Amino acid sequence: MIRSFILLCLLCSSKLLFAQAQNPVIFADVPDLSMIRVGDTYYMSSTTMHMSPGLPLMKSKDLINWQLIGYAYDRLGEMDELNLTNGKSTYGRGSWASSLRYHKGTYYVTTFAQTTGKTYIYSTQNIEKGPWKEVSFKPSYHDHSLFFDDDGRVYMIYGGGKLKLIELSADLSGVKPGTTEQVIIENASTPSGTAGGLPAEGSQLFKVKGKYYLFNITWPKGSMRTVVIHRADKITGPWEGKVGLQDLGVAQGGLIDTPDGKWYAYLFRDFGGVGRIPYLVPVTWENGWPVLGENGKVPEKLPLSASKGLIPGIVASDEFSRKKGEPDLPLVWQWNHNPEPKLWSLSERKGFLRLQTGRVDTSFTQARNTLTQRTIGPESSGTTALDVSQMKDGDFAGLSLLQKEYGLVGVKVTQGKPSVVMVKMVAGKPIELQNIPLNQNMIYLKAECDFRDRKDTAHFFYSLDNKTWTRMGEPLKMPYTIPHFMGYRFGLFNYATQQTGGYADFDYFRISDTLTQP
Repeated sequence: MIRSFILLCLLCSSKLLFAQAQNPVIFADVPDLSMIRVGDTYYMSSTTMHMSPGLPLMKSKDLINWQLIGYAYDRLGEMDELNLTNGKSTYGRGSWASSLRYHKGTYYVTTFAQTTGKTYIYSTQNIEKGPWKEVSFKPSYHDHSLFFDDDGRVYMIYGGGKLKLIELSADLSGVKPGTTEQVIIENASTPSGTAGGLPAEGSQLFKVKGKYYLFNITWPKGSMRTVVIHRADKITGPWEGKVGLQDLGVAQGGLIDTPDGKWYAYLFRDFGGVGRIPYLVPVTWENGWPVLGENGKVPEKLPLSASKGLIPGIVASDEFSRKKGEPDLPLVWQWNHNPEPKLWSLSERKGFLRLQTGRVDTSFTQARNTLTQRTIGPESSGTTALDVSQMKDGDFAGLSLLQKEYGLVGVKVTQGKPSVVMVKMVAGKPIELQNIPLNQNMIYLKAECDFRDRKDTAHFFYSLDNKTWTRMGEPLKMPYTIPHFMGYRFGLFNYATQQTGGYADFDYFRISDTLTQP
């Protein structure tokens, strides 16, 4: 009896350990986190730059399992760069780091865009359903932190290296008349002790027990991404600073507390082709300073609920069948730049996504209406079924892994004859690596991504019967490149190179968190 009891206790203990949360808490591209807690619910905003809709918002009850609940905007603006028109684009720009706040019953999320040169403030009383009210003004305040102080005044801290403070008007419609910006920290990188590298940026400001705490990221030359924390008794300073964390390059973020009084820092880490992935680090308080990590290290495990996976909260499969009243596209989908609404449909053929060509393009990255969602780690697979019967000469449709060094598998029509092709970028040029004649209308396509230990390798496949799969071309190496500034994304695409009016019908997109092909 005693032996059985001991074995039972050991079994329960092992299950408890197995059920712990682990870092990274989201193995997907969710960078520039800003987080709040309202009651027992956490909300988070992030960055998706050139994607539309943009400025994603997520919800969690346990800091680990997150679900997309909406976007602050459908379209950031109307201009060539955002619309992929006249040969222009806004890859790597669009809207950048956001700041999420809750104040007197209203939710606020702010961002800024180099593309438009503006700062944006979105507000709503219902963060999960909207609608969002937009206010925008110039200039574009880089990496700003929105802050409501106890005396009713509203500020933004922003900048890189030299950090500045500006006061906003009470209605947040712009800078408060009669005020000017002031420098509050001359060089916020100083606590890291090494000259050069990335100046301190990514400001996030908090007030705890009457003191102001300002979080920034810096990247000292020859070192790694580093958390720098400053504190002050007044928002105007003087500020004193110290290194908050220097481990694994986990940095940029801020503070969040739980209803039972525990504290964490939410941060992210550059992790190659999958993108910039969120981490949580426990926080204790010593002598009025937040102390991040366990003995200065980022722990692998966390005393929080285990992850239930990223499907369907962050990414999800889609059969493209819609019941009355359902949204056209689930929140996991984003278009590459602003879409052209007239050229895509879920109703023209029930149960299919139709992508129609409306202009002639010369490259995949300039093609409109590529529908994307994140890849996920440590591994993931995306599959689609494509009807090519209505494609025209010069059309190219299929499944992509979108980044600057992209890869494609799909169907190209040449002189009325379709063929299955695999294309990847080689030395900055798209190279067709394999071309196989296709003698049927339906084709099945697959892309598989391996991000384990930063392997960052993908393979492409096709099938004629959805049972037997054939590998196409060569493996795709997936580097994270600054020109796109985003992790690799699965994408469904169709574009014309000779004439318009053709269309491709996608029956479904299915995502898995395992690799299915050898």
